[in-house]
Amino acid sequence: MTTIADQIIYEDNHLIALNKKAGQIVQGDKTGDRPLCDLVKDLLKERDHKTGNVFCGVVHRLDRPVSGVVVFAKTSKALARMNALVQSREFHKTYWAITRQMPPQPEGTLHDWLVRNERQNKSYVVGPDTDGAKEARLDYRILATSRGGYHLLEIELHTGRHHQIRCQLSHMGCPIRGDLKYGAPRSNPDGNISLHARRLSFIHPVSQQAIELYAPWSEADIFDLP
Repeated sequence: MTTIADQIIYEDNHLIALNKKAGQIVQGDKTGDRPLCDLVKDLLKERDHKTGNVFCGVVHRLDRPVSGVVVFAKTSKALARMNALVQSREFHKTYWAITRQMPPQPEGTLHDWLVRNERQNKSYVVGPDTDGAKEARLDYRILATSRGGYHLLEIELHTGRHHQIRCQLSHMGCPIRGDLKYGAPRSNPDGNISLHARRLSFIHPVSQQAIELYAPWSEADIFDLP
């Protein structure tokens, strides 16, 4: 049985990064399930024999059914600086997604306008003049195709909209495997979706060193990757 400590893929005095499992939540929500930020606090408190409150700042989020690398700040100073990186788009995210449908081109750019429906917790592609529409842009390329006919896409995000990858791939005719909300024909056995935050890259807010973090993904084992 894996523990939170087993999920750590990077840590220093300022940051800690985990390979989030699909189904885990980053921050607390109405379900009442304990979020990763609280579990990280518990780990730091016990492992490092800390007294009093332990700081763990949420830098960014991943949807509950999505797996992959997620970073937390261990100090308020690091959190403020990481937030600035995110705001200035110097926090670069690469995702892997599995689809049944083949994209129309082996690689390309998706440039759409999205509107979020809060009640449905879902985003829609709309015209650019639609009230509340926000620009969404990503690059994709096909990395591999499995013998079973699934396609592994690598996605570089240029904007960070609600459900952006899920919505834009669905609009292209390639819903993510298991993503019933965005048009997949059936769910995955565990109820999650085949979308994974594979890589994060940024300049460390304190050391100023280039950081590149990778999260392994067991679902990618069905592809014969080099």
